[in-house]
Order: sequence, then C-alpha cells, then structure tokens
Amino acid sequence: MDGTLASDAGFAKGAIDLGGLEVRQVTTFAKVWSTGRDGDGAAFFRPSPVPAGFSALGHYAQRDGRPLSGHVLVARDTTAPDAAEPILAPPRDYALVWSSPDGAGCFWLPAAPGGYRPVGVVVTATPDKPPLDEIRCVRADFTDACEAEAPPVWSWSGDRGGGGFISAAALRPAARGVDARGVHAGTFLARSSAAPVEASALACQRNNGAPHVRAVLAAYAPLVYLHPGETYMPSSVAWFFENGALLHHHQQQQQQKGSQQAPTPVAADGSNLPQGGDNDGSYWLDLPVGRDRRERVKKGDLASAKAYVQVKPMLGGTATDLAMWFFYPLNGPARARVLGALTIPLGGIGSHVGDWEHLTLRVSNFSGELLRVYFSQHSAGTWVDAPQLEYAGGGRPVAYASLHGHAFYPRAGLELQGSAVAGTRNDSARGSMLDTGGPGRCEVVSAEYLGVAEPAWLGFMRPWGPTEVYDVGRVINRVARFLPRAIRERLERLVNKVFVGDGATGHKKHGSWINDEKDPN
Repeated sequence: MDGTLASDAGFAKGAIDLGGLEVRQVTTFAKVWSTGRDGDGAAFFRPSPVPAGFSALGHYAQRDGRPLSGHVLVARDTTAPDAAEPILAPPRDYALVWSSPDGAGCFWLPAAPGGYRPVGVVVTATPDKPPLDEIRCVRADFTDACEAEAPPVWSWSGDRGGGGFISAAALRPAARGVDARGVHAGTFLARSSAAPVEASALACQRNNGAPHVRAVLAAYAPLVYLHPGETYMPSSVAWFFENGALLHHHQQQQQQKGSQQAPTPVAADGSNLPQGGDNDGSYWLDLPVGRDRRERVKKGDLASAKAYVQVKPMLGGTATDLAMWFFYPLNGPARARVLGALTIPLGGIGSHVGDWEHLTLRVSNFSGELLRVYFSQHSAGTWVDAPQLEYAGGGRPVAYASLHGHAFYPRAGLELQGSAVAGTRNDSARGSMLDTGGPGRCEVVSAEYLGVAEPAWLGFMRPWGPTEVYDVGRVINRVARFLPRAIRERLERLVNKVFVGDGATGHKKHGSWINDEKDPN
C-alpha cells in the first residue's frame, strides 16, 4: 500500500511543534535484544539513526512474528539554548528493572532530575548501565499521565538464575479525547517483581492542526463488504427520512399517565428533530406506517448509502481520527451457534429499528500514514494495526459487515460471541460492496475546528428506534427446546448480555465522540 500522503499546510511534514519541543518519528531501529519465538517472544530496539540535533526519549518493544512497523518519537528543544530550565535534560542515573538470567538483556528506568520525568525505558545487551546521553527526560510541564496497553507486548516468569517476573507493555496517553494533550511517544513500560515502576508519557501543549481530510479519504477510504445473504442494507439518513421515517413523542403529564401524540414525519434534512437533551423516553424515531412501506424501508437502500465522517484530533494533536458512521434502517435478527456446529435462529431477538455502526481511521499527523483502524462490534470493538489489515483498490483498507448485525470485522469468516458451546454468530463474506471512496459516498458531518456545519440530525440525542422487549427465556425454550437445560440457560445469559432492544441513540451520546474508542470487552 502507499503509506504516506503529500505534505499539506503543516501536515505530514515529518515534525510537529509541541510549543517549544519539536518531535519527529523515527521508524528505523537497531536491535538490542530479543527473546522467545513462534509468537511468544519479543524484540527490543533503540531508534537508529537519530536525526542530528534530536535526542531519543526511550526504546521500542514489539512482539516477534510480525514485520517491524512501529515508531518512537525523538525530540529537540527549540527554546533559547541558554534557558534556565531547558525542556529536555539527561537522566541523573539508571535503576535496573530486570536482567535476563544470562545478563544479555537488561532493562533500565531513567532517574530523572528534579522537575523532569522519564518517557520510556532503555534496554542494553550487557549488565553495564547505559550512558547518560542515551536518552533525554522531559520537563514535567510537557508531560501527561499514561497507561500501559493490554495485553503486554511480552511477559515472562521464571526462577532460572533469579530472573523473576518481567512484563513489557506499550505506553499510551491515559486521556485520549479530543481535548486531551497526551502524545503517543511509541515507548514502552517495563515492570518486574523486583521493580514495579510507574508509567509516564510525553504531553503536548497545543494542537498543531489536522491532516487534509480530502487527501486522507482519497488515500484510505475503506471498502465495506456486506454479506451475500444480507437483507437489511444501509442507506443514507436522507433516504430514511424521505421514505416516511416518523418522530414519536410521549409527553409526560403531571399527576397522570403520559400521553402519546400522533407521530410526525421527519423533514428530509432532520430540521424538525428535537435538539440536545437526554434520552428520557419522550422522543424516538420509527419506520413509516403501512406494512408495505415498513418492509421496503427495513431493507435499506445501498444506492444512497454513505459514510458520515467525524474528524477529531487525537493523541495531543499528533494523530487524527476519522470516525466513519454508517446507518441501517434495521438491525436484523440474531442467530446462535451451539455445541460447535448447530445454528439456531433466535426469532426476533436482536432486531431493532435504527442501527449505527462505525469504523475509525487513525492517521499520523507526522507522515500522513494510516496507523490503525477501529472496527466497532456491537457494544465495543477492536483496533487493528495497519500492517495486519486487508487491502484492496489501490491500498485502501477492507472491512466486512456481519450478517444482520452489521458489526465490522477486518477479515471474512465466522466470529462467535460467547463460546463454541453457546455463542451468537457474526458471519461476514464478500457480497455487495460499498466503496466509501466513490463520488458522494463520504460526507464530513463534524469537524468543528475546520468550520464544518453539523446537520440537524446529528443533534438528535434520542433513540433512532423504539424499545424492543424480548422474552429471551421463552424464545430460547421454544427454538432450542431439544437442547439440554444447562445449554439453554447458558445461551439465555449470553443473549441477555449481548443484545439490547433499544434503537441506537444519538452519536454524541457515545463516549468515543469526544474520547478514544472503547476497548474490547
């Protein structure tokens, strides 16, 4: 794939100014030490070469069995050279975190001078301490809290030679919302039974802008494949409104039961939808009246479907997320798979009006490179790094929408929620395709700092469909009465956990609208 974009107005220039601290990404490394094999080990690297005038902030760790594809930041102080408190300073010393039994792999925590914090650890191939000029620590007002990613890059436990327990985990900013300032430095945290150290992270004082959205979408707009058996296609929001979508209103009256007013047709642009507020049960959307019209709208309209894009700066302005939202008039019914091979339809369980799903592209503001893609999957999802994605159409990522449920996956096939004994199916395969890079297939609906005016429907905070109530136990006892009771009860617990009867609520009610994406359950 073509991994970079042309530079544009400060984007993809290779460096970012954090307010007196200039940082660059280094993606070339010298291996210091490695251990393990067949996917159970890891390798540890120092950035090499470091550009002239810049200093390393820490070393890099990566699992084995995959192409070397990471980066670390290097930095230089651009303030006055004679400043009383420069932004960067060498450590005072190093403390040993862990040593391999043979001494060929040693992990060191920098001891920062007063008013400074370390950003990463250093690895050596001998028991000798690293030189003090190996890395730099960062002044405290340029740092922010961080956390270790899960699972760790590598962990090991053994008593051979007194090695003890060691864990190495990639670091990320603890706060990763639109307004957060923490910067992803690419370094890692090493903890051991002898030295359980705390994490720290580099911080950004200001947001230095975002990439040119059109260039990013032209390069990375995903190809979305729907299942060949899919009945409930996506559509545009306008198509849904224009084909009879209704706004229902349930008015709460003091000292008496609430009264439901006659539903109102939704304007084509959503301008008559109530704005803001909370999901208090007073408003919701639904399909049009009339059996034929309802059935037609349920099936969606692939010809009008598009991705609705939210653009947001992330990781202290060093990356930009493009959250691409897809609307389906109906989320279809679910199916179970039990005892490893048997598929059972679950009646209407899982079916609800108004289904929003999304993919998120994360792009580096240093290079314009696609870093990773988030695939939403029901109430959570998963990040997949760019080298592990499937590509087509000139280097654009591919996503698969599951049958009926429309959860996104990076590969075709069967994904089970639960277990082989009692699980719910998520099937995906190459059927109809939505090319989000095609004309009119992407619409940027939210990017406040770029002056984008949001459509009225984006301010609708209420459900996009009525509440559906399922008697899960009764349905399972009917469709799976031949199964042992223990299996039926196990399946009932899973279904009650996974499926929610409400239609999707407004986008801005999702935590990821202003924060990072939700980690897998």
